[in-house]
Amino acid sequence: MLMRKERRPAIRTLRGWAISVLNEAGAIRECEEHGWQQDRADPHAHERAFDIARQDPPPGMSPQAAAVALAEVLESIGDTCPECPPE
Repeated sequence: MLMRKERRPAIRTLRGWAISVLNEAGAIRECEEHGWQQDRADPHAHERAFDIARQDPPPGMSPQAAAVALAEVLESIGDTCPECPPE
């Protein structure tokens, strides 16, 4: 029986690709009210995201460069929504 790997949708930017991978791994979530991406601070999800990035980098990119791009995007995402009032 043939097994097919599900392909991700085409992403136009490297940042978009990285956000897609982080979402897929559960490393980030979206604020329900404002739509801002938030880091879930889950080290296991972060590691899953880096594994995905290294195993399936964007076309023409090395696994190491994909991991660096992912890290740069992850560093730019905070753990709180800037529009939500502090708890």
